[in-house]
Amino acid sequence: MNNNVANQSVLIVDDDTAVLDELRLMLLSNGIRGIETISDSSEVVSRLEQNNYSVVLMDWIMPGLTGAELLPLLARRFPHVPVIVITAVSDLQTVVRCIKQGAFDYMTKPVDADRLLLTVEKAFHISELANQNKVLRGYLLGEPLAHPEHFSDLITRSEKMQSLFKLIETVAPSCHPVLIQGETGVGKELIARAIHRSSEFSGAFVPLNVAGLDDFMFSDTLFGHKKGAFTGANEPREGLIAKAQGGTLFLDEIGDMTMESQVKLLRLLQEREYYRLGSDVLIKSDARIIAASNHDFSALITQGKFRHDLYQRLCFHELHIPPLRDRSQDIIPLVEHYVAKAATSYEKPVPDISRELMVALQEYDYPGNVRELISKINKGVAQSRREILTLEDFPELKQKGGSGKPEVKLAYDGIFCLQATFEQFPNFSDMERLLSDEALKVTNGNKTAAAELLGISRPTLQKKLAAFGSP
Repeated sequence: MNNNVANQSVLIVDDDTAVLDELRLMLLSNGIRGIETISDSSEVVSRLEQNNYSVVLMDWIMPGLTGAELLPLLARRFPHVPVIVITAVSDLQTVVRCIKQGAFDYMTKPVDADRLLLTVEKAFHISELANQNKVLRGYLLGEPLAHPEHFSDLITRSEKMQSLFKLIETVAPSCHPVLIQGETGVGKELIARAIHRSSEFSGAFVPLNVAGLDDFMFSDTLFGHKKGAFTGANEPREGLIAKAQGGTLFLDEIGDMTMESQVKLLRLLQEREYYRLGSDVLIKSDARIIAASNHDFSALITQGKFRHDLYQRLCFHELHIPPLRDRSQDIIPLVEHYVAKAATSYEKPVPDISRELMVALQEYDYPGNVRELISKINKGVAQSRREILTLEDFPELKQKGGSGKPEVKLAYDGIFCLQATFEQFPNFSDMERLLSDEALKVTNGNKTAAAELLGISRPTLQKKLAAFGSP
């Protein structure tokens, strides 16, 4: 099968044990491991109540509870589980009856292996989408993260990031590839690790930065080699894809791969198999692939630097991480966390942070995102000789000001976040003018709407604006 189906499960129901064994072997030989069989149709409902099956393969004519009696019951009780009917009866009336009663598909005996595998693969996809929709509906109804501990490495108060976490919990159980996109330094590997933890795959998380690897180094590192495959290959090497068996292979900087390496990765994604260098033994892989890049793939594809078919394979699930400048409410908790972490690393007491420095850190745009923030914090804490961090410890941060007007940053991410820097302590008049100006900006100059935002009447707002010298 083209997709990784190792974590999918199938329940096969047939009173003929020879048929059960035949179907089981067909699926096992194509990488489907979670297979259970039942010869007594009366046990099907209780099995489905106790276990989460992705697909049910069911005979139509059985002693006791027949397929005609069982199918409507399953469609009503377990609508998210696709049911494929397999029987020797091939008349059109029976086929129509099965589909009307809720069957996903209908196949006749003897079963064609290729058609069975294709149908099961499609059913897996439908089952996966149904489970994802179920989780998303829960989130829309206000349900919290199922496992917030999976995201403990990511410090955030941002609604955008919380939404991303919920999307990760939705797609994490899927075996399909994930493409993570975002600017340099936003934490793509941390997100990849969170996906792996949320998937609960039994195998390891294995990272590989492919930037700068030529095709030979990529192939040797990823697939490994046989002893004697080339000069210097004195010992065999299993490769990182083998180490990620049953787990996750994370390929960072995927946009920098050579075209030759892209072809080999495409084959791995399509066929789920590979050869080690110097070997003619075909090896199966069930590692889930997560890729990451800060490149614009549309531009790379247009320039002929990245294969369109590979991109389509990689982006089955696509995640975009917002830059730090778009989630300014994360800056304070990130600064506090990494100041404490740096102080511990340098065996220093955790310093306080001056108001001026905190303001400057909040105003900075961080083109290098969280990675740049961490670097600045580490450098500042290492160089500081006082119990409080000040702007003197961060000379690259320039104070803004000089115009007499406050520097203002306004963000909306579920809640309004207004940050303002004054040259001196503001009085009530300064604050009223600031709020009035920002309310007018938010409402595009509509004074009635601005007055409503401020909780005052329109005439009162007009009087205040006249006092400020505003039109």
